Amino acid sequence: MGKLKRALVMARENFRKWHRNPQMAMCFLLAFVFCYLLSDKVMQFAQAHDTYLQAAETFIWTFGDAQSVLGISILLLLLFSGMPNLTNEVPYFMVRADRWTWMLGQIIYLILASLCFMLFIFVATVILSAGRAYPANMWSDTAAILGYSDIGSQLAVPAFVKVLELTEPYACTVHIFFLMAGYGVTMASIVLFLNLCRNNGGMIGGVIFSGLGIVMNPDIVAEWFGISMERLRFASIISGWISPLNHATYYMHNFGYDNLPRLWQSYLFFALVSISLFAASLAKVRNYPFQFTGTNG
Repeated sequence: MGKLKRALVMARENFRKWHRNPQMAMCFLLAFVFCYLLSDKVMQFAQAHDTYLQAAETFIWTFGDAQSVLGISILLLLLFSGMPNLTNEVPYFMVRADRWTWMLGQIIYLILASLCFMLFIFVATVILSAGRAYPANMWSDTAAILGYSDIGSQLAVPAFVKVLELTEPYACTVHIFFLMAGYGVTMASIVLFLNLCRNNGGMIGGVIFSGLGIVMNPDIVAEWFGISMERLRFASIISGWISPLNHATYYMHNFGYDNLPRLWQSYLFFALVSISLFAASLAKVRNYPFQFTGTNG
């Protein structure tokens, strides 16, 4: 318990560095702008047709497809690019605790930071739609119009019919929240481990991790290699299983009538990858050559 308490203190110190940090301010500002851009079309449509939204729907459509998830993943790279945080306080922490405890603090920070970032986006989307939203756990007329017509495609709002028919808004919101949090923690584990292996290696690994979602998009693959429409469904299933981006996309899951991954399998995928890389980081830090530039005068 003593080591865990010290690790929590070290995680708290990372959060304290958010104060007046321009990189963090930029990250959260861009996240708010991203939410505004994705929700503005829906809000304008609702106002023009005098319809209302369920309170969580703006959040749901923000992460409705892989392209939206990819946009948020770029912000996650900005959030975690400097990990592990080798500031001038680290030698002091090393005196008070061992390397393993310090690294555990970094891991706890990455997990909590991912959850905080997703919570910020959820609150931002709820605020942006508050003027035309209701709390009841049922899909709105706006969602029905967007999902059952081609208007959603015209507005680039991904309201998918199977999501509307087979889930409820709050259950859908909870799953999207934790799928995105799992995706964020997985990316953070990659950045952390590769930064320990090579300076700035984490950014390269994070970009490659995000880029895999583009490369594995079945529509893009079909266009590149001339895959017929009959085989496109098979390509979509393969992409759903091997693409981290599709694991984080809610509608790319099995709702009882296809061969895509189930939600628990995506959670397990993110958990296994994250735990493995965090364990590798704990092993790597034992021989990590810390270099500090000195204290601020």
